Amino acid sequence: MSSLEMLAVLGAGLAAGILTTTVGVASLVSFPVLLAVGLPPVVANASNTVGLVPAGVSGSFGYRAELREHPRIAWTVVVTCAIGAVGGAALLLALPSSVFEAVAPWLILFTCLLVGAQPWIARRLRSRAGANATPRTRMGRVTTLFALLTGVYGGYFGAGSGVMMVAVLGLGLDIDLRVVNALKTLAIFAGNVVASLIFVTVAHLDWRAIGLLAAGSVVGGYVGARVGRRLPPTLFRVLVVVAGVVAALLLIR
Repeated sequence: MSSLEMLAVLGAGLAAGILTTTVGVASLVSFPVLLAVGLPPVVANASNTVGLVPAGVSGSFGYRAELREHPRIAWTVVVTCAIGAVGGAALLLALPSSVFEAVAPWLILFTCLLVGAQPWIARRLRSRAGANATPRTRMGRVTTLFALLTGVYGGYFGAGSGVMMVAVLGLGLDIDLRVVNALKTLAIFAGNVVASLIFVTVAHLDWRAIGLLAAGSVVGGYVGARVGRRLPPTLFRVLVVVAGVVAALLLIR
């Protein structure tokens, strides 16, 4: 890896860290850069996951006030995404990445639609429940199931998993969008940690690339959290949808 390539990986880590804690499409920046510097796809995917763990640490720290507002939801998100990531990491090691790449763009586009339509869907659900309905501040079975499946996707492929988690939590809970953004960051972090433990044990990794990604992403994660917690809800939703659509279009071949 040349000096210029090392600088590119470092910059990709910084950008990926910011995107992790804002719109949730980090891997679509860092993963292509790892491929461009010559890493094989599976090695790049696993190394990318390990290298972006620091972004989750600094990002979750940046969102610590939001995460304290609903600790029970935060722990549920951590557990479900961690369990899902185990299955996803196992699938990555057992199956070629092309198995899921054909489906991923359409899945991301569908979740973008859900994120965009979430305010209208939420109003419809509240009107059906009646004026006396209590706000949903605990994850029900359906929301938990879809959070688990998002964890599986995150451990396997990862691209756009943050967009999916925003859709899952935004539709399943009646909480502020800034808290949803914090929980999304925590979910990505939990999934990456578990998948990384598996990859470190059984996968081939490029530790130089991981170190460069980690150095950039730990800064980017905190910067992104400071920006993300101040984004107006409508602007945040628009950015998530735009980022998700761009991600899906980049994946379509």
